Amino acid sequence: MEYSKKVTNKLNELLEKTYDAEKGYKVAVENVKNPAVHRFLNDKVQQRYNFGHELKEEIKQYGETPDKGGSIKGDLHRTWINLTSTLSGNETERILEEVQRGEQTSLEQYNAILGDEELTLPPSTRNILTKQRDAIQAALNTSRVYEDLVS
Repeated sequence: MEYSKKVTNKLNELLEKTYDAEKGYKVAVENVKNPAVHRFLNDKVQQRYNFGHELKEEIKQYGETPDKGGSIKGDLHRTWINLTSTLSGNETERILEEVQRGEQTSLEQYNAILGDEELTLPPSTRNILTKQRDAIQAALNTSRVYEDLVS
């Protein structure tokens, strides 16, 4: 497999995860009443939208076509958020737990790509992925703070 195709495959995997995260945050926003958590989740919807555009532009730089949608696994995760929020006594806490689970999975995926020694990323791609990974880590940390406050 040629190098640019290998890199764009990895970027498309992240793009799919980004679509899933954006959709998941939208579901979470609909199910949270706490104003501070609601704002935080809304900010993450916009952040993931922006991440998607950055990834799409980077994929196009390689002369490839970005993927168009999320995954079945992401659809199942959003269904789980909806279900647990209707059954849970503290829906905000439960939703934040699901946010953390999703963010942890994203971090692992970003770290795997950034740490792949066989995939020497160009500086522009590495910078985008590092910036996005760091923002995901910050979101994970913030969601933990909110979870402690609402529990």
